[in-house]
Amino acid sequence: MSAQYGRDGFLQRGANAPTGALLAGGTILAVLGLGLFVALAMGDDPGRAWRMYHVNFLFFTGVALGGSVFAATQKITKGVWAGPIIRFAEAGVAFLPVSIVLFLVLFLGKHHLFPWIEHPTPARGNWLTVSWMFWRDLVSLLVLAGVAIAFVYNDVKPDVADLRNEVSGWRQRLYERITGGYTGTPEELQRIETRLVRLSVALCLLYAYLFSLLAFDLVMSLAPYWVSNLFGAFMFMGAVLTGLTMLGLMTVYWRGRLGMREVIGRQQFHDLGKLIFGFSIFWAYLVFSQVLVIWYGNLREETSFVFWRLWSDWRPISIMVGLMVFLIPFWGLIWVKSKITPFTFALFALISFLGVWLERYLLVQPSLTEQGPAFGLPEFGISLGFLGLFLLAYGLFARTFPMVSPRLVEKAEATGHH
Repeated sequence: MSAQYGRDGFLQRGANAPTGALLAGGTILAVLGLGLFVALAMGDDPGRAWRMYHVNFLFFTGVALGGSVFAATQKITKGVWAGPIIRFAEAGVAFLPVSIVLFLVLFLGKHHLFPWIEHPTPARGNWLTVSWMFWRDLVSLLVLAGVAIAFVYNDVKPDVADLRNEVSGWRQRLYERITGGYTGTPEELQRIETRLVRLSVALCLLYAYLFSLLAFDLVMSLAPYWVSNLFGAFMFMGAVLTGLTMLGLMTVYWRGRLGMREVIGRQQFHDLGKLIFGFSIFWAYLVFSQVLVIWYGNLREETSFVFWRLWSDWRPISIMVGLMVFLIPFWGLIWVKSKITPFTFALFALISFLGVWLERYLLVQPSLTEQGPAFGLPEFGISLGFLGLFLLAYGLFARTFPMVSPRLVEKAEATGHH
């Protein structure tokens, strides 16, 4: 471990992460954005407000889950290179309880979002009914949030145990409750690592299945007669991509603020850049695979979904999505220099992050309005409100739990991954 800080130094830095900007900025954006949403939802065009609420619920829930799934994959594959940055991904789990509350609110606007309520689709039978859809999706979110939180809880436990005598007040009481009788013996640590691997496998499997279910219910059902068997994979892999880009942006953000330039270096940026590059290609592959089958089948109920987005007023948005999620990150991150340089790495990660948001917008909006794309105060204000909620939840996690795990940093340095 870096001689400059040592184990205790990293623990103290991680436990005292500067969260003022995240908490203040997140609070301001959340209050203003969600206040705007309430005003618009009670105004003359509530559908516009609810559509943007839906877009952002899908996007930020995907970001939070995508970061947790990335952390889980590193436990399964023994990816020690991510040790210094893995907590930056796990911190997004704090948004999942917020997401469940947001889902409950979402159903207050169900008549503005789900056309099959007013115009039932007999071909779907009892599958698309409000009560059945609400309960299966709520249970899906609860299960995903529960497993993800359990995973992160076990991963922070050894670090919290090392700090429980170094903090005071509510944090000390919380740390004592988390650690219980944990003393940090090698046997106890091994049991935690075994439990983490099991939780990681469960999280990845449940995520693939349940997030696909959420995609079918909350996006595909907006066009009740459109079907794509690949759509679930398309949605959950896109959410993993946003988790990776969020992690990339947070890595750049925390690297200097936690004094970790000697620990977070070429290896982390290069490997994370390769993952974003690879998932961008995979995203394009899934798009092509769906469009090819729809074009070849030439069934009206399938082609209408694609044509409405590619050969109408929505075409410029589709082109922007292709550029931002695939083409720009592909050509930007294909070079080693752009991956290992924090500025260019963050730039391409941000473009991809915003591109997937625009893709979620493109998936939802055309199914619910006959008008073309609109970008004004409702779209930007509500989106910034959701961003504020995410940053606030993320900042509260960073204020509560250590953002650096010395044991994971040690593993990375022991194998030369820095």
